[in-house]
Amino acid sequence: MSQAIWSDALSLNVAAMDDIHQEFVATLAALQAAPDGELVARLDDMIAHTEEHFAQESVWMKAIQFPPIHCHEEEHDKVLVILKDVRRRAAAGDLALGRNLARELMPWLEHHAATMDNMLAQIIRQNGYEAQRSTGTEGRPG
Repeated sequence: MSQAIWSDALSLNVAAMDDIHQEFVATLAALQAAPDGELVARLDDMIAHTEEHFAQESVWMKAIQFPPIHCHEEEHDKVLVILKDVRRRAAAGDLALGRNLARELMPWLEHHAATMDNMLAQIIRQNGYEAQRSTGTEGRPG
């Protein structure tokens, strides 16, 4: 299993982004460690975190007029569709699919953070934008 463990290799040097990614990793670790009877509840936690996480990134992208916003948001939308479909199927008894998703989310995060989120972090820093955690609240120039 690709274990959900935070490492400095995931750091993007934007505190708010790093915080939300650390929460993603912690939520994923709880999903990976969940016994069968708690798997669907941990999938619910993963979905709730991911919805908030992606909404927060959308706030930042809009605030800085991030050029590839649509591509980034499309990837987020696809991940949420998969999470919700797997949750539905796990609740219907396909726990193996839920376990497979839990195994694949860490490699996905590593790639997504290194590519799409890295570009977002670079532009945030270049613009002097102070990314803050609070969906619906704009950051301010630093």
